[in-house]
Amino acid sequence: MTHTQTQIKSRFLRAVNRLPVDTTPIWLMRQAGRYMAEYRALREKYTILEMIKSPELACEVTLQPIKAFDLDAAIIFADILPPLEGMGLSLEFVKGEGPVLHNPLRTAEDVERLRVLPPEETLHFTLDAIRLARTELDMRGIPLIGFSGAPYTLASYAIEGGGSRNHARVKALMMNEPQIWQRLMNKLSTVVGQYLKTQAAAGAQVLQLFDSWVGQLSPYDYQQYVLPYTQKAIAIAKQADVPIIHFGTGTAGMLELIKEAGGEVIGLDWRIPLGEAWRRLGDDVAIQGNLDPITLLADWDALRQRAQYVLDEAAGKVGHIFNLGHGILPQTPVDNVRRLVDFVHEYQATK
Repeated sequence: MTHTQTQIKSRFLRAVNRLPVDTTPIWLMRQAGRYMAEYRALREKYTILEMIKSPELACEVTLQPIKAFDLDAAIIFADILPPLEGMGLSLEFVKGEGPVLHNPLRTAEDVERLRVLPPEETLHFTLDAIRLARTELDMRGIPLIGFSGAPYTLASYAIEGGGSRNHARVKALMMNEPQIWQRLMNKLSTVVGQYLKTQAAAGAQVLQLFDSWVGQLSPYDYQQYVLPYTQKAIAIAKQADVPIIHFGTGTAGMLELIKEAGGEVIGLDWRIPLGEAWRRLGDDVAIQGNLDPITLLADWDALRQRAQYVLDEAAGKVGHIFNLGHGILPQTPVDNVRRLVDFVHEYQATK
């Protein structure tokens, strides 16, 4: 542990570094988003990409939940897909459909055409937003998280052309065209690693790698076709010397492999008890999670009971960061977010 880490004051940063805290820190994936009236007001004026690509607007949205709730960390407002746009794919967010890539990868030539450019050229807007947000957050003593999609999740969108139920195209390419797959994943892991590294240089104090679709794979396929490239991306990002949170969904069957890929913190979804996951992963990593986001739609008694279960599973061990098992849903009541944040802070402190 470095000298600077021993002097950490932030509750969130202390937990990331597995240092004692006064109470459990909490932040929520997609905490800046559609469940907040302030965000919806901006969305009436701007598209998602316009907001992401305006550093001032991205900074404003990043700060909205920090101003509204007693959260322990902010995450920069961005999306996992703009790195693909920088590589030459045409990205659009279509109402009712979500992200659409209009020129998905279908051939070896498509993969060869993908550019690998410095993030300062293709993603400068997010780097500028990080700089702006850090100035505002430092006055509040709140750390900032930067993030990227993981190589496999980006490959899934790039090949499928958007979201997919069974990932048939991406799996077919992975299994049938290993040389094309290797070329694609090498490019993606370089882009992801460099993007994370430059976010840290811009001011992000922690980095999160989102592998949202990796649970579609068998442990065998993950180990053979994904693990080496996630390791490569994390190795590049680690050159920035800031902690990395490695998050995936549907990973209960491959937790040990997820840990092998790297990261000081392992993010969990809700499909495995937190205590069981920690026993499998060992005490040399911190754990983030793992409340089902749907729980935030329940009445307070049901929400409190399930939040308490997560906290009891963590058993007060150092290195627990309370979070959801995926992002907040748009229909989430704001008051439930407020009550959850306060409950997490108060529960451990009163035990």
